[in-house]
Amino acid sequence: MIQSKKDYLYYLECDKLALRKTTKWPRYKHDIIWIFERLLRKCEYFENCRHDMIGRLYGKWLKYRYVCLSHQLGFSIGFNTCGPGLSLEHYGNIVINQIAKIGCNCHIIGSVVIGATEDDKVPTIGDNVFIGFGAAIVGDVKIADGIAIGANAVVTKDILTPNVTVGGVPAKIISQRGSEGYLVKATEKIKNQY
Repeated sequence: MIQSKKDYLYYLECDKLALRKTTKWPRYKHDIIWIFERLLRKCEYFENCRHDMIGRLYGKWLKYRYVCLSHQLGFSIGFNTCGPGLSLEHYGNIVINQIAKIGCNCHIIGSVVIGATEDDKVPTIGDNVFIGFGAAIVGDVKIADGIAIGANAVVTKDILTPNVTVGGVPAKIISQRGSEGYLVKATEKIKNQY
């Protein structure tokens, strides 16, 4: 969770690296997902750190822009849910419950639901997790580090074995490969810079 300006800059850099961007700034219309992720981090920074009058007012304007862009792209992602190194591959129908917890370096392809079965029964996802197209992770489940979740998998039970691939309905272990090669471990690449 972003707790300072230094954290905010770290998150921005990790997200940029995870998205495999090489330019300094997003290009208008071409890097719309990068623009969205930058706006998400800015909203988190202003919500968590800026409690002065100007910060609160500017934060409300940012949230308005965030909601508009979320509707345009089909994203519903709560603040402070995703760790640094988030990579959203495609826009359209990505839903992440506002109290779910996702570790660093998560790569989400598209049409993914990370949701609750009850008010406080939400997923907790570890670091370096790849989530394939159409996957659903629902309920009070825990996902270990290094997991790859296959396309259209439905995860309703804990997956505590690290570095495996799961798939199917309901999801079960189908390979020992894990997420290696499917994502950029951005936090490991730049941890010494911050």
